[in-house]
Parts: sequence; C-alpha cells; structure tokens
Amino acid sequence: MGERHMSTNLMTRRTLLRAFAATTVAAAPVMANATGLLRGAGDIRRLRMYNGRAGESLDMIYWIEGDYIRPALEEINYFFRDWRDNTVHHIDQRTIDILTASHRLMETDEPYTLLSGYRSPASNNLLRSRSSGVARNSRHLRGEAADVQLQSRSVGQMYQAARACNAGGVGRYSRSNFVHMDCGPVRSWGG
Repeated sequence: MGERHMSTNLMTRRTLLRAFAATTVAAAPVMANATGLLRGAGDIRRLRMYNGRAGESLDMIYWIEGDYIRPALEEINYFFRDWRDNTVHHIDQRTIDILTASHRLMETDEPYTLLSGYRSPASNNLLRSRSSGVARNSRHLRGEAADVQLQSRSVGQMYQAARACNAGGVGRYSRSNFVHMDCGPVRSWGG
C-alpha cells in the first residue's frame, strides 16, 4: 500500500503550527522542549490504542486538570507490557504525552496500533539478533518508547506530527509501516 496523502490544508506549515498551538497542557518539567506540549487540549489527556498481539484495546483518560491519574497510568503500563513474556514496566509519562500530542495533531479518532512498547532485555536481544535496526540500549528497555502505526495516516504524516512536538526521538520506518516515538533527546532518523 502506498503512502497516503493528507489534504493540503493539513500539511501547510501554518495549519500544522495552528494545530500544534491549539493542542499544546505543560508536559513534565524535565522536558524543556515540550513546554506547552498539550496546552489548549482541555482539562484532560486521553490515549487511544489497540494492541493486536494481545488483542486488547485501550481508551484511557490518564490526566485531568493538571494531575496524572495513577490507576490509569498503571493500566497503560500493563497495556504496554512485553507481550513475549508479559513483563510489565513503568512507561514514562513523557512518552505518553508525546503520543497524545502527536495524535491530536493528526486530527484522527482512529486509535494507534501499538507494535512495541516496553521490551524486556531478552526480547530486545531476540529482536537485535533478527535486525540491525534494533538498538542495544533501546529506550524500549526503559519504558520510554513506543512503535505505533495508524491506518488512516501515512508513516510520513505520523513522523511529521511527532517531529512537530519537538519533544523526543522520532524514527521513521517506512518499509515496516511504523513510527517510533520516545522521550529521549530531540532527534529524528529514518526514511
């Protein structure tokens, strides 16, 4: 399937900046580049995802009026677990915020499909043995990354929305049809 194209009004710089400004609640203070990441998004932050490997869906309000909701974050941690061995790990809220902000920029109600959230060391080593594109010290090992896709948006559109957040690492994997988002230093890669 070829890359889908967003309507031109969604791809203009002015529209993207306007959407970004309209979707920007202060993210975690340790993310200097993410100040105002979700301001104007109302008093809630919501994450919608589907995990095909586990056959599970998540539609979770995880932040209300300036506070993260601990039970919601625990559900997200479980949802992002390593499906190979069911290991649950803390998922960094900054990554969740980046996913949420990027999703809002794309103006879609379709939930992300989660391909990879937390990875145990054994899973990461298995994937490294199969692909040169898997980092030895992957942010997935720390619960700081997610690999996601959307059917209604191209990899290029997802990549541009995540990069517009200017709040972490964004990897474009066009051949494998997914985008990597993490809360590490601002950087981007892939084709």
